[in-house]
Amino acid sequence: MDILGLGRSLQRSKTATEEHESPASQDRKAEPQKPPQRMNLRERFEWVLRMALLVFILASASFLSAITAIRFAIHGREVVMPNLVGKKAADAEKLLASKGLGMKVADRVYSDLPLNQVVRQSPAPGVHMKVTQQAHVVLSLGARQVNIPGLEGKSLRAARIELLGTGLQIGEISNIYLPDYPADSVVQQDPRPGAWGSIPRVNLLVSEGAREPAFVMPHLVGLNHAEAQRQLAAAGIRGQGHGGAGPGMAPRHGH
Repeated sequence: MDILGLGRSLQRSKTATEEHESPASQDRKAEPQKPPQRMNLRERFEWVLRMALLVFILASASFLSAITAIRFAIHGREVVMPNLVGKKAADAEKLLASKGLGMKVADRVYSDLPLNQVVRQSPAPGVHMKVTQQAHVVLSLGARQVNIPGLEGKSLRAARIELLGTGLQIGEISNIYLPDYPADSVVQQDPRPGAWGSIPRVNLLVSEGAREPAFVMPHLVGLNHAEAQRQLAAAGIRGQGHGGAGPGMAPRHGH
C-alpha cells in the first residue's frame, strides 16, 4: 500500500513541474537547431589569401634553412690539395687519406726521381677539393737504362738520327780543328759507346776538319820594296811585283 502511494506522489510531482515550465523554455526545446552560416565570397577569398601567405612564409623559411645547411655542409667538407711531387707513393696516399681524399695512379714514366715517387699530380697543390674526391698522380719508373750506341766516326746528322731512334738526345756539341778527321764527323762521345746509362743526352766532340790558313797583313804603306818584302816574309806571305808592296801579292804556304 505505501509503495503504491509513493509512486502516485512522484507521478503527480512530475506532472506539476511540466505544467509550471515557462512558454519560452518550451519554445526553445521545440525549436530545431539552425546549421552554422556559410562564409560569403569575400570572407572566403580573404581566408584563402591568408592561408597562401602563411604557406609562402613557411616555404621560404624552409628553403633558406636548407640552402644555409647545404652551404655549411659543402664548405665544411672541403680540403686543400697538398703537394705530392717528390713523395713516395705510400706516403702520398697516407697524406691524402688523412684529408679524406683518395689517390689514383694515372701513369708511370721514366724520370730522374727514384722509383715510385710522384712526378706529377692533378689537381695542383692548393686547389680546394671535396672530401672523397681523388688525386691523379704520375709515378716514376726511375732512370731509364739505355745502351749507348757508338757514334765516333759518323757524321753529326747520322749520330743525331741514331740517338733519336734509341730514345736519346744530343747534349753539348764541341768543335775542334783536326786535319785527320773529315769536317762534321764525331771524334769522341760521352758517355762512351756500349755503356748502360740513365742520362738521356750524349755529348759529342765534332771535327771541323783542317784549319784554313790565315794571315795578318802587315802595314806596308811607306816602306821601300826590300823592307816590304822582309815584312811579308816574316808574316808568311809571298810578295810579287816591282817597286813595292802592291798588287800581285799572294799568301805563301810555308815558312
